[in-house]
Amino acid sequence: MALAAGLFAVCTAAPAAVKDVAANGFTIENEQTVPVDPAAVWKALVGEVDRWWPKDHTWWGAGSTLSIDPRAGGCFCEIGRDGKQQALHMTVAFVDPGKTLRLLGGLGPLQGMGLSGAMEFRLAPAPQGGTRITLYYRAGGYTPDDLSKFVPVIDKVQGLQLAGLADYLRKPTDTAKPKADATP
Repeated sequence: MALAAGLFAVCTAAPAAVKDVAANGFTIENEQTVPVDPAAVWKALVGEVDRWWPKDHTWWGAGSTLSIDPRAGGCFCEIGRDGKQQALHMTVAFVDPGKTLRLLGGLGPLQGMGLSGAMEFRLAPAPQGGTRITLYYRAGGYTPDDLSKFVPVIDKVQGLQLAGLADYLRKPTDTAKPKADATP
């Protein structure tokens, strides 16, 4: 339940752009530019999600493992530390490697509220070099709760999640480090 608690906790990430909001849904868009090419962003996005997605925004925290199967019908899934706890966060709906990943579903508490959404990671070369990553999320559906009250927090969490990917991609690689000598 760390995800639910984390979603409603105060976040320090810069807010995303709330494009529209209503009692039954919303659209949020956030952007980050990173100093690597779209192929490197794609590799980290789908192949290394467990290394950059904030663990305080998962169901089982640091002991869990996240993965994205980048194919239509694939799973953005989480496995708890003992392997028995499992969550399908979202389903992969569209894959254009190096350009677009579209996931369907409601994240965190939105899933339990019976809401659905479409999340896209859009990758494009940035004019100044590197890659512009746009995280777009539209969610909604019937709920007796007024979703507009949740949007400021969801907005901050989305910014935190994209910042996790961007910060991960901005870290220097280990290629310059000498390998340890394996000889005795």
